[in-house]
Amino acid sequence: MNQASSIYDIPLVTLDEQPRTLAEYRDRVLLIVNVASRCGYTPQYAALEALHRKYGPRGCVVLGFPCNQFGRQEPGDAADIRAFCSSNYDVTFPLFAKIDVNGRHAHPLYRHLKSRAPGILGSRSIKWNFTKFLVGAGGGVVERHAPSVRPDVLAARIEALLAR
Repeated sequence: MNQASSIYDIPLVTLDEQPRTLAEYRDRVLLIVNVASRCGYTPQYAALEALHRKYGPRGCVVLGFPCNQFGRQEPGDAADIRAFCSSNYDVTFPLFAKIDVNGRHAHPLYRHLKSRAPGILGSRSIKWNFTKFLVGAGGGVVERHAPSVRPDVLAARIEALLAR
């Protein structure tokens, strides 16, 4: 994907195997997270869902992208992921098909996110599950947060982006 492309044009596939782009979320604040069901950070699903429910009506959407690249902590198929998220965390935010976030097969969305919000010391790679990217309503990647940053800590940043 070239650097001039919009985040809204990147082809995606939902967990239910439906083709999508982020165009339907244009003019919304996005919290994009690579998720996994067998990770020490998995309980963050609850806080991500709470943010989605609180700020969704005001224009913020949490988007989950399952990834099995870190310790094989997302081994299931789409049905397993959907059942886990629903039964354990009552997840209602959109979930997408399992992707790679690093390496030669990194999804174009994550190549885009990492190029615009590198990690510590300019690192491009995602270090672990539950890395979070905040995207402003105009499609610009605003910031990147480490897996250890609890989703509820981002509430003030989300509020500020929604106020713009």
